[in-house]
Formats: sequence, structure tokens, C-alpha cells
Amino acid sequence: MSGMIDVHTHYVPNGWPDLQDDAGPEAPWLKAHTEIEASIMMGTREFRRIQADCWNIEWRLRDMDADGVYAQVVSPTPVFFNYGRSPAEATRIARIFNDLALEIVAPAPDRLIPFCQVPLQDTDAACRELERCLEQGHRGVEIGNHVGDVDLDSAGVVTFLQHCASLDVPVFVHPWDMADSPRLDRWMAQWLTAMPAETHLSILAMVLGGVFDRIDDRLKIAFAGGGSFAFWLGRMENAWHRRNDVIGTSKYPPSHYLGRFYVDSVVFDERALRLLVDTVGKDRVLVGSDYPYPLGKRPVGEVVRKSDFLTDDVSQLILRGNAERFLGLSSTN
Repeated sequence: MSGMIDVHTHYVPNGWPDLQDDAGPEAPWLKAHTEIEASIMMGTREFRRIQADCWNIEWRLRDMDADGVYAQVVSPTPVFFNYGRSPAEATRIARIFNDLALEIVAPAPDRLIPFCQVPLQDTDAACRELERCLEQGHRGVEIGNHVGDVDLDSAGVVTFLQHCASLDVPVFVHPWDMADSPRLDRWMAQWLTAMPAETHLSILAMVLGGVFDRIDDRLKIAFAGGGSFAFWLGRMENAWHRRNDVIGTSKYPPSHYLGRFYVDSVVFDERALRLLVDTVGKDRVLVGSDYPYPLGKRPVGEVVRKSDFLTDDVSQLILRGNAERFLGLSSTN
């Protein structure tokens, strides 16, 4: 296989059945503006304007070729998770979007790797939908970094992650449903501060919540935008040692769990990438782009390819080799 593997991209179908009966008045729907432009609507509220690169494979493959990307992991757009709905509603919606995802990637099965979504608020339903999707052709699962006020160290989520480990299914964790306040309404501050904080908090929950102590080390889990974790690891480590009476809930200090998870490379800056690689390890960083959304990184992998501190061997690990291991691919695929 030549070219990069991008583990962080999203899709949106160009239409789906009316979900209002299941999802209520805030049900997502697609408002078409032209043949190539649309808006994701949540009831009467516009959530995001999108283009045909969300669903049009010719557009996607064209952009992949331009950036030197051989394969993409194609994951749901988190707004469709529906963790706040009933398990039955969320399951039906997940099935609809998971089946539509397979239709989108079908024309290029060697280059587009579908990840499904599951109703994570119900462990049994999530496990059943995961198994159904694997049988249908999905290769992994994307989950949100929390379910309401419940973090990734909750018993139900841990059971689901254990199931993923037993099936050798890669898990991609994406921040969503970020904190909101008037102070975050300016400058896209939710995306500039709250989103990185959400990812850091979810890694914190996995570590201090003892998830890595309880779960099989076969679990392959990656976090979108995990770069902020590297900057704050020392703060976590200091607190674990100095206030162990409060946060000593993991068996070992936080640095012990480096090597148990992956992060993507969406840090936009060589200095941040250097810290990320130095902290989590050269074998734990994956190329990600957040394609096709406007705050993503294009050209894909640019910060990796332009970082002089990386040797050619390490660059190849980040651009492709680590993703092959995370996804269970052979380098000859």
C-alpha cells in the first residue's frame, strides 16, 4: 500500500428517512440548497452547512488523490449519535445511518473504511448493533467521548469497550456535545477550547477512572485531537503523586498508560507535533484530517511531512504504519 491512511474523516448521506417520529422535533434532516450544497438541520435550527464531499465519492477520491491519501476511515458525523434519545430511537437511527454509510463507501471498498455508530446509552443495544455492522462490512466503530454526564469509565461503556477488544474492533473516540456558555459563543471558542478539553477529559477518565486497569490490553482505541493531552500530562502526573488521596484511583500514575491508546495528528503545528510524538510515542500517532469539515487539516498530513525533526522511518509510521496496526491491515494490502 502506498500513500497515507487518514483515520479521521466523516460522512453525511445526501438524504435519509424522516426521523421525527423517533427523534422528536429536533430530528436531524438535510436541507438542500443546490445539488452540491446543503445544511444539516436540527429541527428548525441550522447545525452546519456542508458540501457534496460529505457524500460524493468522486469528490472524496479526487481530494484524497490530490493529498496523497490512499485510504480513509469514514466515520459518522457526531451530531447523529443521538445519545440523549431512548435506546430504541437511537438504535433505529444508528441502523439507518450505518446502512447508508455502506452505500456511500461501496464504490471504493479498497480505499474507504467504514466505521459505524452505536446507541452507546444502552450497552446491550450497542453491542448488538456493532455485531450487525461488522457482519455487514463495517471495520470499526466511532463513539462519542461521553454519554450525557457519564464518561468513558462508566460500567456500561467499559463493557462495550471490552466487547470491542474481544472482537478486535478498533474504536475511534470523537468529542461532541461540548460545554456551552455565553463566554464560548465568540470566536468559535467551543471548537478552540471546549473540543480539545473534551478529548483531554475523556483520556483522563480512561486513566484515572481505571479503565486501562480493568480492560484487556488488546483494546485498540484512538482519540481525535488528542494533542492537548501531551501538554497536560505533567499536571496529571504531579496531581496523582501529590494528591493521591483524591485522584489515586488508577493503579499506576498516568504516564504508565502511555502506549495503551492512539491519538491523531490534528495539531496543526510542528512544535505541537513534536511534543505529541515525544509524549505518547512515535508508534501511537495517526494521521487525521477531520475531512471534509472546514476546521480540518488540508493538505492531509502536511504537518507530518514538513516536520524536520521526524526521520523518514518515523514519518512513515505516522503517515501509514501505525494506522495499519490500529486497523488490523497488512502493509501489503
